[in-house]
Amino acid sequence: MKEHDDEPVPGLPELPPAGERILWQGAPRWQSLARRAFHLGNLAIYFGALIAWRAGTLFYDGASAIQVLQSIAWLVPLALAAIGILAFIGWLMARTTLYTITSRRIVMRVGVVLTVSFNIPFNTIASAGLRKYDDGTGDMPIALAGEDRISYLHLWPHARPWRVARPQPMLRAVPDGVAVSELLTRAVQAAEGPAVRQARPSSVEAALPASEARPFAAAQ
Repeated sequence: MKEHDDEPVPGLPELPPAGERILWQGAPRWQSLARRAFHLGNLAIYFGALIAWRAGTLFYDGASAIQVLQSIAWLVPLALAAIGILAFIGWLMARTTLYTITSRRIVMRVGVVLTVSFNIPFNTIASAGLRKYDDGTGDMPIALAGEDRISYLHLWPHARPWRVARPQPMLRAVPDGVAVSELLTRAVQAAEGPAVRQARPSSVEAALPASEARPFAAAQ
C-alpha cells in the first residue's frame, strides 16, 4: 500500500460531511519551501564566502593555485552535501503535505515520518494574510481566534516564523498564492452568510502588514 492510500479522500482524515465541498487542494512548491524554510540561499552564500575567504587568505600568504585548490577541496563537497540534504528534506516535506480548502474549513495534512492532519474551521479564524513572492508562490498565515492553539513545533515548517507564543498555521509556498487567497476569501464570506458578515467589524486585522496582506472576512 502506498503512502496515504488509507485516506478516504486525499488530504482528509475522513469523508467530508454532507454538504461540504472541496474547493481547492495543493502542495507547497518544494523549491520555494526549501529556500524559505531552510534558507538554502543564505547557506550557499555562507559557504561561498567561507571558501572565498579561505582562498583569499592562502593567496595572500603566497600559496600557489594548486595549494589553494587542495586546501579548499574539502569545503566544496561539504557545502554541496549540506545544501543537498536540506533540499531533499524540503522535497520530502512538500511531497507529504497537502493543503485543502473546503466550503467550511482548511485542512493541513503534514508530516514526513508521522502524518498529522489539522482541521481549521472557518469560524475559528480571526484573519488571514498573503505574502507574495516573485516566483508566483505565496505564504498564507492564519491567525486563530480565541484561545485556540496548535503547537509551533507540531506545525513547523507550516507556521508563520517567530510566532511562538501564539502560533499561526501557514500555508507555505502555495503555487499561485494570489488566486488561492482570493478563493479562501470567497469561501469564508460564503460560509459566514450575509447576517454574520454584517455583524462583523468593518475591517479585520490582517496577519501581515497591510502592504503584504490580503485580509478576508468583512474587509472592504
